[in-house]
Amino acid sequence: MLSAAEVEDYIKHGLACDHVQVQGNDGQHFEALIVSPQFVGKNMVQQHQLVYQALGERMREEIHALSMRTFTPEAWAQFRTS
Repeated sequence: MLSAAEVEDYIKHGLACDHVQVQGNDGQHFEALIVSPQFVGKNMVQQHQLVYQALGERMREEIHALSMRTFTPEAWAQFRTS
């Protein structure tokens, strides 16, 4: 079973991120908040695909569900000040 910290590390190692926060305590279902400059110019589906790529085979084999909130650095700054 994976921990939230392990999922967070996998995302950080596979994607350039300014901020990553992962929660989940059953080893299969996780919620992630991810801020990455690689999301600039991409729609939400494309952003999520980048995260799935960072997780690779773990998405098919170890992670049953991953709920994501993805932000560009600019959108994250606006979100935090609103």
